[in-house]
Amino acid sequence: MMFQAIDDIAALEALYGTPGEASLAKVATRITTEYRRLLEASPFFTLASVGPEGLDCSPRGEAGGAFTIHDDKTLIIPDRRGNNRIDTLRNIVRDPRVAFCFLIPGSKTTVRLNGTAIVTADADLLASMERDGQRPRSAIVVTIGEIYTQCGRAVMRAGLWDPARHVEPGSIPTPGDVLAAQTDGGIDGR
Repeated sequence: MMFQAIDDIAALEALYGTPGEASLAKVATRITTEYRRLLEASPFFTLASVGPEGLDCSPRGEAGGAFTIHDDKTLIIPDRRGNNRIDTLRNIVRDPRVAFCFLIPGSKTTVRLNGTAIVTADADLLASMERDGQRPRSAIVVTIGEIYTQCGRAVMRAGLWDPARHVEPGSIPTPGDVLAAQTDGGIDGR
């Protein structure tokens, strides 16, 4: 099946029109008091990065906060124990551009943030981020380019926080099921 692509910005803008004043006025180049409150309410976000092999969008989350607001232009994210793929970290080392989408449980408000990042293994910084006796191996230091709220329609349409729409865990494959299927049972991830 072939679809006709819109490959001209003028055609795309003709289709959608001009952004509303409010959608542009809410953009800040630093963390304001209001944005700080929204970020501090978010225990979960996705982090998008780009590198020579392509794109990556990584989920990050932690009760009590998955990042630290260092100042009004800087976030610091500990890289907690995971699968060691380090796709995001590889990308940041080669291309510092990053984008985030922060979710706030129970709220339709999401926050988007774009900026640049570095990866550091600064011993003092990592020591300050120790949790439950575990230090992160590295940290991502993000310099904010822009931050803004996103229209909540997608969260509302998805019914993301509606318990009646939650999926029963037993009704979908587990990551272990996926791993076993991908390896013809060679790796049992259950």
